[in-house]
Amino acid sequence: MIKHLKWLSVTATIGMLLLLLGGALVTKTGSADGCGNSWPLCEGEIIPSVITFELVVELSHRLVTAAVGILVTLLAVLAWKKIGHVREVKFLSFISVFFLVIQALIGAGAVLWGQSDFFLAAHFGISLISFASVFLLMLLIFEIDKKFDAKSLFIHRKHRIEIYALSIYTLMVVYTGALVRHTEANLVCGDWPFCTNNSPLAFADYSFEQWIQMGHRLAAGILFIWTISLFIKIMKNYRSSRIMFWGFIITASLIISQVFFGAMIIFTMLNLGVALLHALVISCFFGMMSYFVLLSSRSAKYEKEILQTEKQKNVNTKNEAAGTFASIE
Repeated sequence: MIKHLKWLSVTATIGMLLLLLGGALVTKTGSADGCGNSWPLCEGEIIPSVITFELVVELSHRLVTAAVGILVTLLAVLAWKKIGHVREVKFLSFISVFFLVIQALIGAGAVLWGQSDFFLAAHFGISLISFASVFLLMLLIFEIDKKFDAKSLFIHRKHRIEIYALSIYTLMVVYTGALVRHTEANLVCGDWPFCTNNSPLAFADYSFEQWIQMGHRLAAGILFIWTISLFIKIMKNYRSSRIMFWGFIITASLIISQVFFGAMIIFTMLNLGVALLHALVISCFFGMMSYFVLLSSRSAKYEKEILQTEKQKNVNTKNEAAGTFASIE
């Protein structure tokens, strides 16, 4: 049964990635209204009478969402039953389904009633949380932590806090990136890294869309610097831990790739393949950060258990000393 659960977890994780990329494709190709104001059917028809490119993209995304929804729900139920004794499984099972439902409802609401760009920008981030939950379930099912001896991993409190903060900040940067897409601010700045390299400080001339674009670049730049800074700290302090060492090498590689593809979006004039790679890489990056959050949570629990054990030992030692002193008297 565990073997089948492993295959299901891999399929669900790949499906979630396809779902994320499908959502990005819908936005980037302007296909959000491809099915009209009808949901879940396109134009209220089981088989659409008029086929357009936008309809195919939007309908494909809806079908993938339905299929992945079934896979994720099945994975959550089976993981709960079979490995629910593992500390994080029940929580991850719940939020994987919960956030998948929320993102589907946001998508449906956008079609039926329309939503502001600022509200719709949260759609990708919510899907990202669901993906990360499914990704972590897959790692737990494959017992990656046991293979890398992550159970005895001790992460210093200051580094745990930084991992938590960086993960939350990543979601904020993802939101700004989604806002760029939804406000059609992708190419409002013709240069990189500044909006106009010849006059980088001409803020007074910025349009609303240019402020959104440059706000995203600033947020992404901070994310890049922060990640590399944390990477250096991890390399110095956890070189003996394979999961931290190789995990952060992968994470640092992903953030470097993310910046590269972000710049290439400008240089290639919003090439669709490059834009989708940009969405794929940040999804993988957030997945890795989520795993470090899980490891940090376990490390905090491990640290607490050690402190409690030492405290109990001290109490026992004092009691023994008191008993010895009493017997001498």
